[in-house]
Amino acid sequence: MNSFIRFSQPTRANLIQLAPWRTVRVRTQLPCATRFLAERAFQTDTQQSSIPVEPRPRSRFLKRSLQVAKYTSYFALSAAFGVLAIGAGFFIHDAFTYTDRHVDRVPVSPLALHPERGGPKNLPVVKALLADEEDEEAKKLSEKPKLVIVGGGWGSVATLQTLATGEYHVIVVAPENFTTFTPLLPSAAVGTVQIRSLIEPMRKIIARLHGQMIHGNAVDLVMSERLLEVEVLDSSRQPQRIYVPYDKLIIACGSVSSTHGVPGLEHCFQLKTISDAQAIRRRIINNFETASLPTTSPEERKRLLSFVVCGGGPTGVETAAEIHDLCQEDIMNYYPKICREEVSIHLIQSREHILNTYSEAISKFAEEKFRRENVDLITSARVSAVFPDHVVYTVKGSDGKISTHEIESNFVLWSTGIAMNPFTERVSNLLPNQVHKKAIVVDAHLRVKGAPPGEVYAMGDCATIETSAVDYLLELVDEADRDKNGKIDFDEFEVMVRRIKQRIPMSESHLAKIRTLFNRYDSDADNTLNLNELCKLLEELGNRVTALPATAQVASQQGKYLGRKLNKLAAQREVLEANFVKDLDEAVLGPFRYRHLGSLAYIGNAAVFDLGNLSFMGGLFAMYAWRGVYWNEQVSARTRALLMIDWIIRGVWGRDLSIL
Repeated sequence: MNSFIRFSQPTRANLIQLAPWRTVRVRTQLPCATRFLAERAFQTDTQQSSIPVEPRPRSRFLKRSLQVAKYTSYFALSAAFGVLAIGAGFFIHDAFTYTDRHVDRVPVSPLALHPERGGPKNLPVVKALLADEEDEEAKKLSEKPKLVIVGGGWGSVATLQTLATGEYHVIVVAPENFTTFTPLLPSAAVGTVQIRSLIEPMRKIIARLHGQMIHGNAVDLVMSERLLEVEVLDSSRQPQRIYVPYDKLIIACGSVSSTHGVPGLEHCFQLKTISDAQAIRRRIINNFETASLPTTSPEERKRLLSFVVCGGGPTGVETAAEIHDLCQEDIMNYYPKICREEVSIHLIQSREHILNTYSEAISKFAEEKFRRENVDLITSARVSAVFPDHVVYTVKGSDGKISTHEIESNFVLWSTGIAMNPFTERVSNLLPNQVHKKAIVVDAHLRVKGAPPGEVYAMGDCATIETSAVDYLLELVDEADRDKNGKIDFDEFEVMVRRIKQRIPMSESHLAKIRTLFNRYDSDADNTLNLNELCKLLEELGNRVTALPATAQVASQQGKYLGRKLNKLAAQREVLEANFVKDLDEAVLGPFRYRHLGSLAYIGNAAVFDLGNLSFMGGLFAMYAWRGVYWNEQVSARTRALLMIDWIIRGVWGRDLSIL
């Protein structure tokens, strides 16, 4: 055992045989090199035996298949559980919703059943409504000040959503019992979205305030007796008129399209209401159906498929873009290809560029896109007449000569400016200082000029805020002229400027450099301004101030402003009257200030955003941003859900091409 054991190059078998010698005494008798090799071989073999053997490809595939099956089963069970949970939720909802509800002996005011007659025309005066005494809350509200709102548009809805509950007896007078999301009317006109997705019943909106609804048209106003004359339809659908008394009246009845004295507009479509969108959709689809008939002549087919849009503003541009998208995405797939080939879209604009109220970059972007899509842009042109089968317009050339042109068409959309509706015009005629031709003039607190203070307000398209301070010249001088010398020095002029900013908030940007303005109109350089110099200053200031545009954004902000003002008036009225405050409107809230949040328009699978100093325009991403803005501005969660569903349906199955 003490003999020297020689190892040649050790093999794996030899080392494994030597490994057990580590635990016996003979191990100590081996040479060091031999013992080192044996121990290292044992360690290596032990490590190799601990490493798992890599599975075969088949077993690896089987393991992954089992894992996929496991997670698939989890997903299927989760989906099944979700469906069952949703079904159970609907079942529970239906169980609590569809119940027998009985109402017996509902109290009704005798004045609601048999209204008294009165007023200048001896009409029924609706002092009480059917729901005024049906419960205790209704009885309390019937004793509150009557707030009558004429119209159901953006301004009215914004006011109703801002008003606090329990402060006013709210009555809405509107020709339609729903409000419409007007910016998407061009989409509804071609079936991109459904009509139901753009409307919300007014009674659901006023339910929070426990308000009342009168379905009718406001036709006249008796300010001396605070009576609103309304035309309604009786059970036989015959018109009859009633008086609706009010304590405060808000006029928000919108506007109509301006005719500009062009004959033949009865042959045109407009796009302001749901009925307009439905009529346009029927005409467009009918034109394509007729053009698809083999009996239609080529000349008649071209006329049927010629679409003329008069007006290059947002409504006209979006309508032209929607018609083009309809042709590209749906007509191409479901109608004879020749119908798409012979479609022509013409956009007539009186200015040099379309979307002229937007930035120059946006106008050029929209024009270039329309030209790429073969939309015929006719700028610097005026429509002179519209006939059943063609449109006549004139164009002024670069040499100053005017040429006359015609476009054969079976579809003409008129979208060129606004004008007063009949009720707005009637109110304007009742007041001697109302000289504006398109809207009722209101002050910075949205009070109708000439009406009893604090009783009649107007907002939205039917109103325009005064921009001239000339009418307040003597009053401004009397307030600022501290030494009563009939002249205004610079210190007094600073006081006058502050007062002008309060009366005409839109003039603030033009009154930034007071010293420069003072020196400019101090023609005799005596360091004072006399009445003539002040009058000239105020006249030119009024000419520079731009009136607010007739947009939904303006109406919505004005409606929220009036809602806040009325809330504060209700909360502080007793305190203010106890302190003999005369102008309650100015005491509770400052003048209305418009904050421009930007303008946007759809131009056919693309959109443009004008954010003042920043302009954004693009393709699909911009279009989804445009959709996101309009989706967020919806009146209710119901219309948001319906609108989302409509966009999904349009993307998967296309537009609805049926004629309703």
